[in-house]
Amino acid sequence: MGAMTPPLLESEDVAWFRDEPASARGAAAALGRRIGLDEQRSSEVALAASEVATNLGKHAVDGAILLRVIRTEEHAGIEFLAIDHGPGMQDVAESLRDGVSSAGSLGIGLGAVIRLADAFDIHTLPTRGTVLWARFWPRTHNGVGPAVVLSEPTVAGVTRPITGEEVCGDSWATRLDSGAPVGAVAARQSSAVGVGAASAASGSGSSGSGSSGSGAAIPGAGGLAAPGLTASGPGTPAGLRRRSPQWAATAGRSQRVGDDPAVLIMLCDGLGHGPLAAVAADTAVRAFRNGVGRHPEDILQEIHQALRGTRGAAVAVARIEPSAGRLLYCGVGNIVGALVDTEGRWGLLSQPGIVGLQMHRLRTFEYQLPPHGALAMHSDGLSDRWSVQALPGLLHHAPIVIAGQLLREVGTRRDDAGIVVAKGLW
Repeated sequence: MGAMTPPLLESEDVAWFRDEPASARGAAAALGRRIGLDEQRSSEVALAASEVATNLGKHAVDGAILLRVIRTEEHAGIEFLAIDHGPGMQDVAESLRDGVSSAGSLGIGLGAVIRLADAFDIHTLPTRGTVLWARFWPRTHNGVGPAVVLSEPTVAGVTRPITGEEVCGDSWATRLDSGAPVGAVAARQSSAVGVGAASAASGSGSSGSGSSGSGAAIPGAGGLAAPGLTASGPGTPAGLRRRSPQWAATAGRSQRVGDDPAVLIMLCDGLGHGPLAAVAADTAVRAFRNGVGRHPEDILQEIHQALRGTRGAAVAVARIEPSAGRLLYCGVGNIVGALVDTEGRWGLLSQPGIVGLQMHRLRTFEYQLPPHGALAMHSDGLSDRWSVQALPGLLHHAPIVIAGQLLREVGTRRDDAGIVVAKGLW
């Protein structure tokens, strides 16, 4: 990540549509007008959404399209994510060729959708299904180009309510920790002189922002501070293979947060489903965004206090420190976390409890970030029985497409579902 700030977009899930091209078109046009897109741009978004929704209705099995607003500090845009369960595309290049359109659609073809969109990605698995994503920003005053130009956001998530509900009890959020103040760094370095191995071995830290307790070795800078746990240890989802020692987890509060910028990610699964679960999920998002904690345990404590009086939730918080090549992860309840690369996945450990009602002593686990890999976190609305080997080429795609494909592959409609993916930060 270096000195550059990674693009982190705010998003607002608006609506899922199933086999409803007319509704998708109308909703896209209405969203465009609501966020201030001009008439031409709103029509382009509506046309693209209608083309994709019509193709889903005509040719896909169990197709659905998500429309939502995305925001930067200065601009708002629209994106849609289309998911189906087959038959997939045998020839993606031909399907995306400009002017090729499926029977019964508006005739503009997916090639024209690409041309209208400011960002586009697609991943298909023949016979199994396809995920397609497109994003649309407002145009400049002369209509030549987008009013905002961003590299692909490094964190993206998707939520979907249980069948029959309009609100979702799962939520996700992300924010940037810009790093410790210069004075704090100098003070910490000074206080560390002479501490030696004793404090590093103590395994204890303060209840503050994780800044005391020096000396836990940083992965990528010489190794882990302890032998840690193996992939066959307690709490590891079935089917995960044993990984090499550098993937082992170090547990305990001795890991202080780094001084360089980091990205914080939160996933919440409000207990049950429906409006009361959604209240818990929304409360967790507000507490996360407004909180001051830097260490995952401190953030979870802030969320725990905010969720008192709600039905509670399962919550996990990840802190990605790209410059150190490490992940700090703290989870309570049945949130599934995994680091993945092209060779496989490594399950991240959580502990029992209900945030807002009953939390045991928190434990943070430290992991080395896999080169060219990704982090995925999801609720139990998705089965944990998935593997990247069964989804060839997926890690080469945008985080939102990865999230959508996992939702398509192992999501259930018998519960709210939420997933967030980070990729490209390290």
